[in-house]
Amino acid sequence: MGVYYLSYEAVLCVDARSAAGAPGMTRTGEPRGIEPLGSPQARANAEIRSHLSLDSVHSTVEVPHHRAGFWEHWRAFVGPAILVSVGYMDPGNWGTDLQAGAQFKYGLLWVVGLASLMAIFMQIISARLGVVTGKDLAQCCRDWYPSWTRWPNWLMSEVAIGACDLAEVLGSAVALNLLFHIPLLWAVIITGLDVLLLLTLQSFGMRAIEAVVLLLIATIAVCYFIEIFVLPQTQPGSWEMARALLSPHLRQSGMAYVAIGIIGATVMPHNLYLHSALVQSRKFQKDAPSIRRAVQFNTLDSVAALTVAFFVNAAILVLAASVFFGKTSVTVPGGQVIRFAAGSDWIRVAYLTLAPLLGTAAASTLFAVALLASGQSSTITGTLAGQVVMEGFMHWRIKPWVRRLITRTLAVLPAVFIIGVRGNSSIIDLLTLSQVVLALQLPFAMFPLLHFTSSGKRMGNWKNGPLLLAAGWASAILITSMDVYGLPDSIKAAWHVITGG
Repeated sequence: MGVYYLSYEAVLCVDARSAAGAPGMTRTGEPRGIEPLGSPQARANAEIRSHLSLDSVHSTVEVPHHRAGFWEHWRAFVGPAILVSVGYMDPGNWGTDLQAGAQFKYGLLWVVGLASLMAIFMQIISARLGVVTGKDLAQCCRDWYPSWTRWPNWLMSEVAIGACDLAEVLGSAVALNLLFHIPLLWAVIITGLDVLLLLTLQSFGMRAIEAVVLLLIATIAVCYFIEIFVLPQTQPGSWEMARALLSPHLRQSGMAYVAIGIIGATVMPHNLYLHSALVQSRKFQKDAPSIRRAVQFNTLDSVAALTVAFFVNAAILVLAASVFFGKTSVTVPGGQVIRFAAGSDWIRVAYLTLAPLLGTAAASTLFAVALLASGQSSTITGTLAGQVVMEGFMHWRIKPWVRRLITRTLAVLPAVFIIGVRGNSSIIDLLTLSQVVLALQLPFAMFPLLHFTSSGKRMGNWKNGPLLLAAGWASAILITSMDVYGLPDSIKAAWHVITGG
């Protein structure tokens, strides 16, 4: 009697044929999808299994039967979108939201709302791709596109991850400066050692780390809620906010550039690769009802997590507008006057948005700790995304700490150079530029994702429906159009950041 094993792709094949009423046996009498050990197909399937996304966590979370109750499924599936959403509340988001509010008041609030909505659609589609195909986006690109596309696709993905990590470097450096008064240049260099912190934190488990980070972000969110809706001195005009949210425009000079930065900080290209890999950590059956439940609960997970991220980002912009817009100084509790100008590094004075509620000292400490935690948490997701794209596109595997060290070094070097040449005043410029780079990379991740998930050949009955089809392609076209429209401003701003001119 021969020895057989069942491949993952074969399971999908059996399910599809069964659903179509096809017989379950081959012409030789063997079950479909099952190959003798040592056959060419068996070797091919073994190769597929050797390149699973994030193999150390692949199929490690048990999922109940599809007939189980709502809360049992929710507990099993919740998590991937929360991990991804941390990247939507990282220092890059905070920097662009602060700059938007300080410079244009509520004028770019509509961009935060639109970018968050587009992010929800794109992450839902990304999760669907991973659930249905059992591959992440990088693997799909490698397997279904010509081989010559692997190198350019991988390199562009690495540029996006490096740009995101630059934001984490700068955010963590600002946090260290606020907490310990370390000069920013040295603080940037110190962030290069965070690989040691990363290894220490990972020993506590991913969920424990994210729980601490989300607790800190939730604390800031509660403080912002109180300031916006309770404290009279910081309450914004509700009608003015609603009008800004519903009347999109880019009439003022510099708006397009900051808007592109907000989009890049919100709809992150590497998160599309990461999410399609993280959903595969759930061990669910491959029959149609189980896939349907997996798609449904990952959709719910994405909507809930990214809606919270939208409210946090909107609150940061609104309070930056209330505290900084049109002003040259702020008087904090105790009578101290803090002055700033139009070109100020807003992230370095962002704690002032919490000062009316907490006082200057407590606000500074809370904001710095949350900023540091946010940066470190996003560092973890960035490292995971780096593993996904490297393994998916190139089939290369290196240890996570080596991967982390390479990425962080590539992020620290430009930060050290720019701050060394231009001084501390370049932080917000670098932050915004890093997010603009992310936005410019987005089309190279979005269009393949939509191409695959809109294909009946690749997704079968699980291809994008009318709503996702329209929303996904509209988002991709709009983001690409804004990239092209804002490209001249982006080039000018990049030159300004590099030269200080």
